[in-house]
Amino acid sequence: METTIRLYAFNYDEAKTYLWALVFVACNLVLPQVFHLIPQGGVMFSPLSLVILAGAYKFGWKTGLLAAVLSPLVNHLLTGLPAMEVLAVMTLKLAVLALVAGLVAQRFRSVSLPLLLGVVLASKLLGCLGEVALTGGIASTIADFTIGWPGLLLQVLGTWLILKRV
Repeated sequence: METTIRLYAFNYDEAKTYLWALVFVACNLVLPQVFHLIPQGGVMFSPLSLVILAGAYKFGWKTGLLAAVLSPLVNHLLTGLPAMEVLAVMTLKLAVLALVAGLVAQRFRSVSLPLLLGVVLASKLLGCLGEVALTGGIASTIADFTIGWPGLLLQVLGTWLILKRV
């Protein structure tokens, strides 16, 4: 189940970094609209995470981090979602996901289901610790695992399929 793929690590002085980050931001404008047609679809599936995970794994943590910071902000400005009160937490969680995904891809230079599962779980745990530190509450963190487990599966399987096909 392990596949060697062509991975990139673009820097901030390369136009490709910004081009791909903008592509991911655009995808993150469309994809959530589809998932929000499902009741609690945004909470359950975390559609922004799928794009950030695939993008950071394929194009490096710098491209992923740029998209992770811009996606929730652009979405909020254009659609009002995510709500202002969760914007900082969501940005933090996506940034952690981009960093972990990009660094794991850079280290292992391959993609596999166990690697992606490790990336998703490690970034989710680190992001949840950050959320608790920022908000002082744990209810939303617990919901990430109880309500959001379909999204975790989607991130792992979806990213694996995307990276194998792209």
